[in-house]
Amino acid sequence: MEIVLSSTKSKYLEIYSLVDLDNIHEIFKQFYNMKRPLEAKIYAVNESISSHQLSKLKNHFEKINVCSLYIYSNNRETILSGKSLKIDSTFFKEQEINNKLLSLKSKKKDDILHKGTVRSGDRISSNGNLCIIGDVNPGAIVSAKKNIYVWGKLLGVAFAGKSGNKNASIASLYLNPLQLRIADVIAIGPKEKPRNFYPEIAVIDKQTIIIKPHIVETKN
Repeated sequence: MEIVLSSTKSKYLEIYSLVDLDNIHEIFKQFYNMKRPLEAKIYAVNESISSHQLSKLKNHFEKINVCSLYIYSNNRETILSGKSLKIDSTFFKEQEINNKLLSLKSKKKDDILHKGTVRSGDRISSNGNLCIIGDVNPGAIVSAKKNIYVWGKLLGVAFAGKSGNKNASIASLYLNPLQLRIADVIAIGPKEKPRNFYPEIAVIDKQTIIIKPHIVETKN
């Protein structure tokens, strides 16, 4: 089963594979910080999902403020279960569903450029680099498989190298985060505000996150 979550107010798209319906509560923890309100689409290929299981799913979706819920499946029992719970459910052939998923996954850009403030409660995730032109407020979470660049104030939580890349970095014009994480190394933000008037960058050095001036080399 694939769950596609998107914000009704932004272009960001998240796709999750759900294989354990008995452990839904733990799985949904990763959804809590997504930008609200949300739209959810369930793609179930060759899966028979009972009305009881869908009811549990629906309750969890309601807790994370999902305003629209859809089911696409090639299993008639799953479609009937969805309709019994008044969920918008549509029958498609297996190949049609796979084509829809392929199209959605192709829309997920590796690199993301976000213009504007990332507010408390917002979450932005990139499968490549993440560049933010604006501030990241306390309570916001930004993450990327590669590097994070914040041309503004970084005051929230930043997680670079989320696929395990220890060469990833986090750079900002004003680096004063609540927490930094690069790969599996975590650091709490500094207690004192930055006194410098130049960009800084956080990198891993000997299994510790250090912050240093961000000097951009130019070629003559």
